[in-house]
This record gives sequence, C-alpha cells and structure tokens, in this order.
Amino acid sequence: MAFARTYAVTLVGVEGIIVEVQADLEPGVASFALVGLPDKTLVESRDRVRAAVVNAGIEWPQRKLTIGLSPASVPKSGSGFDLAVATAVLGAAELIDPRTLTDLVMIGELGLDGRVRPVRGVLPAVLAAAEAGYEQVVVPECSATEAALVPGISVLGVRTLRQLVAVLTDAPLPDEEPDAPSRPDPLLSGFSFPGAGIGATSRTADGRRLDFADVAGQRLARGALEVAAAGGHHIYLKGPPGAGKTMLAERLPGIMPDLDRSAALEVTAVHSVAGVLQAGGPLLSRPPYCAPHHSATMQSLVGGGNGLPRPGAVSLAHRGVLFLDEAPEFGAKALDALRQPLESGQVVIARAAGVVRLPAQFLMVLAANPCPCGRHGAHGDPCDCMPSVVRRYQARLSGPLLDRVDLRVDVDRVSRSELMGRGERGDSTETVAARVLEARQRAEQRLFGTPWRTNGEVSGHALRTRWHAAAGAMHAAERELERGLLSARGLDRVLRVAWTVADLRGHDQPDAGDVEAALQLRTGVSRGVPSTAGGAR
Repeated sequence: MAFARTYAVTLVGVEGIIVEVQADLEPGVASFALVGLPDKTLVESRDRVRAAVVNAGIEWPQRKLTIGLSPASVPKSGSGFDLAVATAVLGAAELIDPRTLTDLVMIGELGLDGRVRPVRGVLPAVLAAAEAGYEQVVVPECSATEAALVPGISVLGVRTLRQLVAVLTDAPLPDEEPDAPSRPDPLLSGFSFPGAGIGATSRTADGRRLDFADVAGQRLARGALEVAAAGGHHIYLKGPPGAGKTMLAERLPGIMPDLDRSAALEVTAVHSVAGVLQAGGPLLSRPPYCAPHHSATMQSLVGGGNGLPRPGAVSLAHRGVLFLDEAPEFGAKALDALRQPLESGQVVIARAAGVVRLPAQFLMVLAANPCPCGRHGAHGDPCDCMPSVVRRYQARLSGPLLDRVDLRVDVDRVSRSELMGRGERGDSTETVAARVLEARQRAEQRLFGTPWRTNGEVSGHALRTRWHAAAGAMHAAERELERGLLSARGLDRVLRVAWTVADLRGHDQPDAGDVEAALQLRTGVSRGVPSTAGGAR
C-alpha cells in the first residue's frame, strides 16, 4: 500500500476550511474513487486530473486509487481541488516524495493539457491557510499576486502541472511556451450578479474623475450625503427625474475614506469569491460601489445560487455603497430581504447543503420618483397620476424598510441659475472628503475599544447609556416620539445622526441644534436650521 497527503481549501461563503487530501494506492483493478462529500464539479476532477497527468508526460498509476477528502462531513465543491488531488496521487505513486507535500496547501484547477487555471476565492482560501498555521501555498501563476496579499505566506505560482512536479522533485524546470501563463478566464472575468456595477463610477465616460462640485444646487442633499459618508448612515433620495439623484449617489464613494488593511482584505476576499476580482489586480483599498438594476432578483441582491450560496449585491457592496435606483420598481420580496443585513451587517442564508454567513455592512442609498410619472408635487408641471396610484407607488417601499433608513431628503429640480452655474459652487470631492475623514476620526476616538467603527453602527442602548447628548438637546426628538411621528428605532437613529452632525461641526456632544438637524434629515420636515456642517458654512 502507498499513501500520500496534502492540503486544499473549501469555501463556505467567504470562510475557508482546510481539507486534507489523502491518496491511497493498492494492488487491484485500476479504478479511481473519490470520497468525502464532493459535489458534481469535484467528482469530475477524476477525469481532469487523469488527463492532466498523462498530458504532462507522467505515467498514470494503473492500480486501485482512492482519494479521501477530510473532514468528510463538510460539503466540498468546485474545481480548486484538482492540483492537490493530482500531487497526492503522484506522491502515493512515489513519483514525488510524499514528505514534500505534507506542509503545502494547493489551490487550482487543472486543464486537460496540464495547465493550471484560476479559480474563485484564492484570497479567502489563502487567508484560511494562514490562520491554520500553514506557511506555503501553491496557486495558479495568474493568482499569485492575489495570494501574496496575505502576510506571512510563501506563495508559489505555477502555470503547469509539469512545472510544479519539477519544483517538488528538484528537476530542471521545463521550457514553457511564451503564452503558457493562464489567460483571463472568460467565466471569471465575466461573472457578476445582474446589474452589479463595481467601481463603475470612478470616472466619467471621457475619463474625468467624478467630482462633488459637478452637482448644481442641491445644497441640502449634498449636506445629507456628507452626513451619510461621515457616519455610515443609510439615505433615501426622493425627487423628480433629472433632479440629480443618481449623480449624487455616484459621487458618494469618492468622499468616503480609504479602507484600512483589515477592511480591504474583507472586501477583496468577497470579490474574489464572487469571481469579479481581476487576475493580478491590487488590494481593493477604496469603498466599492454596487448599483444593481431594478430587475434584480432577491438571490442576486442578498446572495444565492445552486448548492452553497455565493455573494450577492449587498456583499459586493460590503464596506461601500449599495445604490438602488428606482427603488419602488424592485420586487417587494427583494427589498424586504434587505432588512436583516441592514440591522446585522451580514447575510445568513440556510440551504440544505449548509448555512452560509456573508458580510454585508454597506451604506444603502435609495432613490425614487414621487410617483410613476415623476411629477407629483412639482410646481408648474401637473401630475397625471391618480391619488390612489401615488399612494400605491410610494407604499412599495415598506415602512419597516424605511424605518431603517436614517436620512430622508427631497431632491427638487435645480433652478435655471443653479444649472447655468450662476449660483454658489459646491465644495469639491477633496474638500468634502477631508471633512468626512476628520469627523470619522473623531468618532473612532470616541468608539475606541468597542466593536463599532461609525456612528451608524452603534446600538441604541449604548448611545443612551454610554454617550450622552447635551442637557435638553433631545427634547424636540422626544416630542416627536410622543406624537407617534418617530418609532423607538427612529429615535435611536436620530441620536446617531446627531452625533455625526456634532462630529462634522467639531462638537464634543450633540447640542439642540445638532439634534434639530438630525430630526430634519430623518423626517424631511424643515425647522429652519442647517442640516450639516457643510450646510452651515
């Protein structure tokens, strides 16, 4: 009996689990059995591995072969086990010293010609290997840059199985064709969830960077977006077509701070699992932007798919912005499915194959017209919709969903003077981003030692017991609660926004003016006070 083992990684959501790949060769009729709860894609690796070994010029062992994947109770899927299975077989056949395989984690798919092809989820797989104490990983050559993002890991990028065997046996490296490195996989590069646009708003069609100063007028809306970016607050923009709702939302990621190392690894890992990370691309250090089309299904929004679910738009927007344009046109079930991730910052999906937890801590921007024709409430442009039609249209955004949105802003049409540039020009993206960064730093100092990073994440209980507003500052909000215009959750969210407004204005604690501004942004009712630091200047 001949035996060898090496290691691979299976992904459950964005979490990796180390799998021991064991190969056992015994005398008997030539056969190839694969055990350990593999899915159909993994079962097909038997044919891929056999063809890759033979086409690499290596003799296939004509004996009874059993491949075991341990732990056997964990579902395993995907073609990323091919490289580990092939080397374990060669180790059991003593074509490779089995001792050289016991400290290696291998990730990669094999083509029938022996080339090593890229797979989804290399970064989270290598992160799992590092956390388990492994120091050496083997990955496809085109994925080596992605794997090297994990500190403390030695990465070997290979382009063919023959090249890997040469490295493991200290044989001379074979001559490879110039174009041997794996080309971008059309499945990986083209994969995305319906309507998902990642980073699509960094520049305009002519290559110019998007700037907040491009927005004409809309002082209140610009100030509200500044508050949203500073505190991580969800925002609802309502107004007629052409008022600038999409233009505002597209510029929101530009005023948000860069991701720190931990958050950048989280975001990059999610994009790697989803298959939208470009091969050889750098660590994603900017907040992502995802704008699904209103025809998106519930599965494409929150995650889904056959077998174990894959990330949806809410996870692709993790640590960034999820923009739902024409929000009432989305399906009711899809919108209501957002309620759980808005509260918990993650998506928990239960399937027969297992339970998956996907990160989904995003800033949501809803944009909607006031009615189907878009002219309800407009001056000088009568609405054609019946009152019942307007009510039904606005009711498509349920009360429980809107109750989780901190900021609600009416975006009116800009005047002719504002559109022609005769009014006051708004601050640039760089200027607003500097104020947002300063406010976030104030919040981080206050929240140091807690599990929260921004005001929008802090629980209501902590806001009421650990950090207090100025004496009498909450009177106006408490009156709205007594009148039934605010729910208990709404009161907590007013307090969260008040802390963000105070951070933007440089206050140590919210005063009555900060709470009034937060209340205006929550209810949409003007009380004659500036809404943000930017609006006050």
